[in-house]
Amino acid sequence: MKVFKADLHVHTVLSPCGSLEMSPAAIVKAALEKKLDIIGITDHNSTRQCRVVINEAKKAGLTVYSGAEVTTREEVHCLAFFENFEKLDEFQLFLDANLPDIKNDTGLFGYQVVVNEQEEIVYEEEKLLISAIGKSIDQVEKEVHRLGGLFIPAHVNRSKYSLISQLGFIPPDLKFDALELTKHQDTSSFLKSWPYLKEASIIRSSDAHQPEKIGEAFTRIQMENTSFKEFAMALRNAGGREVIRQ
Repeated sequence: MKVFKADLHVHTVLSPCGSLEMSPAAIVKAALEKKLDIIGITDHNSTRQCRVVINEAKKAGLTVYSGAEVTTREEVHCLAFFENFEKLDEFQLFLDANLPDIKNDTGLFGYQVVVNEQEEIVYEEEKLLISAIGKSIDQVEKEVHRLGGLFIPAHVNRSKYSLISQLGFIPPDLKFDALELTKHQDTSSFLKSWPYLKEASIIRSSDAHQPEKIGEAFTRIQMENTSFKEFAMALRNAGGREVIRQ
């Protein structure tokens, strides 16, 4: 077994709140400087920048788990990760079908662009990506798991856009694969307030929107290698794989 260092919540130029400096090459460079082994690409309600980041990361030996940060109907942010492009594309269809037709105001929210490996803009999303989609958190969870993905409610300790802020608690019957904390919250303190979650896998991530923020918070994961299958086993604490608590 090896221990890998992962920052599983990173935005790109596609997210309206993400800096235009967050190109695939810049993300990979920053991740390597922070000595990360794995990053998660999680733009708001879109997976369209994942492929280029993966291709850029492969050249450097960096693993990318690809997905999105979904805003549910309750305005809860949740991370979703998928094993391959086929599943990723199917989830993108789900997002496209349920994202409301609210136009982005670039002056207010920023640009929403996809770039290629030469950092040339190849697509601009017209719909506002930070809108809540028309599906509940339970419906999103079911769709993610139907596609064999991993479902992780994001920054659950935050005062906005989290399970706790929006619902007042973390439903014990919600079928999540892990929970995410911000860099401002350690696991032991969190579990003192929510002891019924003591068996849950808990990750910590940066939620980076600028290159220098990548790796400010990270998770150590013990597993054989960085494959998606191993990652899923680690979240289940299966076969000696585990998320190391911080």
